[in-house]
Amino acid sequence: MPRIRLLPALAALLAVPGIALAQPAPPLQSAATIGHIEPVFRFATGPMPTGVTVSARGRIFVNFPRWGDDVPFTVGEIRGGRVVPFPDAAINRPDRDRPGGTLLSVQSVVVDAADRLWILDTAAPSFSAPVAGGAKLVAVDLATNRVTRSIVLPPEVVLPSTYVNDVRFDLRQGRAGVAYITDSSVSGPGGIIVVDLDSGQAWRQLTGHPSTAPDPAFVPVVEGETMAIRKPGEPPQPFRVASDGIALSADGATLYYCPLSSRHLYAVPTALLRDRGATPEALAAAVRDLGEKGASDGLEADDQGRVYAGDYERNAIRQRGADGQWRTLAHDPRILWPDTLSVGRDGWLYFTANQLHRQALFHEGRDLRRRPYVLFRLRIGAGPVLLR
Repeated sequence: MPRIRLLPALAALLAVPGIALAQPAPPLQSAATIGHIEPVFRFATGPMPTGVTVSARGRIFVNFPRWGDDVPFTVGEIRGGRVVPFPDAAINRPDRDRPGGTLLSVQSVVVDAADRLWILDTAAPSFSAPVAGGAKLVAVDLATNRVTRSIVLPPEVVLPSTYVNDVRFDLRQGRAGVAYITDSSVSGPGGIIVVDLDSGQAWRQLTGHPSTAPDPAFVPVVEGETMAIRKPGEPPQPFRVASDGIALSADGATLYYCPLSSRHLYAVPTALLRDRGATPEALAAAVRDLGEKGASDGLEADDQGRVYAGDYERNAIRQRGADGQWRTLAHDPRILWPDTLSVGRDGWLYFTANQLHRQALFHEGRDLRRRPYVLFRLRIGAGPVLLR
């Protein structure tokens, strides 16, 4: 009976204008995620990583530049659920009295087509001027885990402002192959450094060309905030970084590259880069602006003619098809600054998300990074560019 007596009262209440019973609120909408990324390793302690590479047998190597974090070793291997110094702890102890024999500050690690690990040492901790005789390429035989070659880059290519960033290899050229390296200077000209792996000779190309320089009109916005150098008590200053990302086409005929402070992708014939007699005018005329791809740190390519780029403004990984069209493979709020990209022979694209933009340099001395930093992977069903 009480139930029957309440029904007329409830009906009367509902009939009053402006009064309604509370209903469960529908969930608020948010940006959709795209693709499926898998965490491979969580860096729960220690410094932030930048580079990653995967060997033919699935060994994973990473590096930690000396930018201000406590870096006990600058190159490591992920092994048994932890990161251990590679190839050993001794070479990872920086010694300015032996700059060519120890690792000072490594920015990139890359496994080549012969399954050797190459270590690119900037010799420029905290983006300082490179230590004389310290900027180098170091090769490690992964069968023995021993250093087999060290190529110290000469002073005519390592300028006082040079910051060697990333490297790609074509082992078919010359007697032992060539390496292409980006100079991602923050205070001088960018450029491409070419190294003959047989003789160790190196030379610069496209030094100061607009394609290797920061875009003066570029204003990055990351996590809703304009990214700038913000020191306590000082006005913001632009963060301008030259040529950074680099990738080789599947046939080795084209080098793709981009400044970090730009949204454009550029391409140039590798034959001209290898030609020490090519004039700056000839090289400049051969550079192609392939249009906007988003703001990227790392680049990579696969054996099917596709190019991959991170997009640190949009928490995304993008792919440029053989037809030149871009599509987003992954968009996820966990992709906090996609740094280095690496295609494994297992058909996965590996990449680090290291929260670079949250460093204290950009937030008036407040370090907003929160561990873990993460190594992710994304299934692409293609293999790496192997030029041997």
